[in-house]
Amino acid sequence: MKHLSNIVVGTDFSDIALHALDEAIDLAKLLGATITLVHAYEIPVYGFPDGILVASSNFASQLQSAGQRQLDEAVAARSDRGVTIRSVLRMGAPWEEINKVAEETGAGLIVAATHGRRGLTRALLGSVAERLMRTATLPVLIIHGAK
Repeated sequence: MKHLSNIVVGTDFSDIALHALDEAIDLAKLLGATITLVHAYEIPVYGFPDGILVASSNFASQLQSAGQRQLDEAVAARSDRGVTIRSVLRMGAPWEEINKVAEETGAGLIVAATHGRRGLTRALLGSVAERLMRTATLPVLIIHGAK
């Protein structure tokens, strides 16, 4: 197995995603690796029979600011853990952006959380973790959210 010098962790800032980050930090500490924490967001687009509604640039700016603030808070809260944590904010489909960052940084592992949604909720919201598992070109560690 390739040496794991960098671990990419995807986050949506939920409790289970932050737990996955903590697990990844523990693993990185054992391996002497760094963490690249990634948050990706999409601009909402709503379709109607007569057209579409795209969020305003002001709303997009608010999403970006909130995402960066939450990334900064997550990193700052873990600054005493003895592991270097870098943060990356991207606009785009989360699973695609996490894969891109993993490739760009030469990561050896992707860590993500799953909320364990099923049925209609899963169909409507999708599963970033599932898409990561299907599309990643490197190992993916999934931390499951217990109910």
